Amino acid sequence: MTLDEILQIPPYSLGRQEKQKLLDSRLNALTAHHRLHCPEYAKILDVLGCHAEDLCSYKELPYLPVGVFKNMDMMSISRDDVVKTMTSSGTTGQKVSKICLDRATASAQQKALVKIVSDFTGAQRMPMIILDCPSVLKNRSMFSARGAGILGFSIFGAKKIYAFDDDMNLDAAGISDFLEKFSGQRVMLFGFTFMIWQYFYRKLAESGTKIDLSNGILIHGGGWKKLINEAVSQQEFHERLHDVCGIERIHDYYGMVEQTGCIYMQCEHGHLHASVYSDVIMRRPSDFSECAMNERGIIQAVSVIPESYPGHSLITEDEGEILGEDDCPCGRLGKYFRVYGRIKGAEIRGCSDTYEGR
Repeated sequence: MTLDEILQIPPYSLGRQEKQKLLDSRLNALTAHHRLHCPEYAKILDVLGCHAEDLCSYKELPYLPVGVFKNMDMMSISRDDVVKTMTSSGTTGQKVSKICLDRATASAQQKALVKIVSDFTGAQRMPMIILDCPSVLKNRSMFSARGAGILGFSIFGAKKIYAFDDDMNLDAAGISDFLEKFSGQRVMLFGFTFMIWQYFYRKLAESGTKIDLSNGILIHGGGWKKLINEAVSQQEFHERLHDVCGIERIHDYYGMVEQTGCIYMQCEHGHLHASVYSDVIMRRPSDFSECAMNERGIIQAVSVIPESYPGHSLITEDEGEILGEDDCPCGRLGKYFRVYGRIKGAEIRGCSDTYEGR
């Protein structure tokens, strides 16, 4: 089955056996493709003793640590075919991952994102409030996971405004005017978790300003580290936002620049879901064997998308737990899981958690 054919499948429509068959076929094919076209990846497979004729369950395929993209140029295309280079966010002094995309892979990422998000928001584009500042797309030093997230999700917006100016001052009046203009319509909001808390919720709470977003749907992503440090739980995050703006539909998502497009959206029951286009496996840190259901481990993420670089099977620096499969009360098939955050000793990424005044 080709990637285009896979992307025609509704994102939460396959049960365990059908999905495993699809992933076995696609991920083995991607492993062979990248062995042939990426010399660095081929060398890694040789060292691991993975032979070209080996065909196995996708759970048994070699996986790369996400950090390899910080230290090596890993691509399966010529430099002339690179149309975009994505970089992960990192705090000052850290190396960043570099992900090289050709036109086909970039297009597939966008198609997967649209399919996944539309399952939660509907297919119709909505007026959109971006909970960030305009310069995030103008300043190339900021254009990494944060800029890519805004660009990726902007496709869902029919008309768009930014909630903050370039000094991260909240434009409450502009938001109110925007909502009045589109009164009666569902409005989509997108932003990064800590920035929403720091620059949106807190500003509204401190000023006593009320904005009516009861007809809004918020999608947010990025680490919870700073909120956890401030003892803010996910439930409190939802409740406090509801207090200041009346919003009820809030969806977190988990994702990484190394597998852009294949995000894991949070359903209305608070569960992160793997789509048909991706999967997660939890690995024990002691020997990297597969965890049992409801056992915490290191998250391995697989994706059917990456053709321009060998990012189809990665071991992350995050800890998680699979909660169930094919039986979430929301009705979506596939695994659903929880993320606990960075494993101890892993390098902390900047992403949404960081804003430095410029």
